[in-house]
Amino acid sequence: MNPFSILLIGIAMSTDAFAAAVGKGAAMQRPRFSQALRAGLIFGVIEAITPIIGWLLGHAASRYITAWDHWIAFTVLGLLGLHMIWNGFKPEGEDSDESPRHHGFWGLAATGLGTSIDAMAVGVSLAFLDAPILLVAGVIGLCTLVMVTTGIMLGRVLGALAGKRAEIMGGVIMIVIGAVILYEHLSGAA
Repeated sequence: MNPFSILLIGIAMSTDAFAAAVGKGAAMQRPRFSQALRAGLIFGVIEAITPIIGWLLGHAASRYITAWDHWIAFTVLGLLGLHMIWNGFKPEGEDSDESPRHHGFWGLAATGLGTSIDAMAVGVSLAFLDAPILLVAGVIGLCTLVMVTTGIMLGRVLGALAGKRAEIMGGVIMIVIGAVILYEHLSGAA
């Protein structure tokens, strides 16, 4: 896995957290940088841990399905990408509107965990590719830290629309990465 692919995975995995952060930033009254950084750290740590958990689960099963690993990675990344695109086009429900007073640690951690499920699934698919999981997880965590911090600070300006577009772009990136993995394995380039 080349460094550019790792960076793209980090960016793609952080787009849903960015979308959530834009929403949180829009709901907060003039968020301070320290609040945004705190949220970014919480999201980033969670987003870095979940692919490692997924990788451990996938690695435990990898010896049983190595002949199909590239198809599994392609399918998982493709489905995640489609799910992210679907969420990007789906209108926000009234029940998802968050109150500005729910930005404590546990509320942020729960939101961070919710946006990191896709990172866990990516970790599973990376186990089949023998990817450097600690490096990938670190890049995902760092990208998420930056994206969430930025998203909260820009939330009032950008609003929910930019967050949705970011999630759609992240979905497209995930599909492209899955297609590249499949192409590399089928063409013998890997």
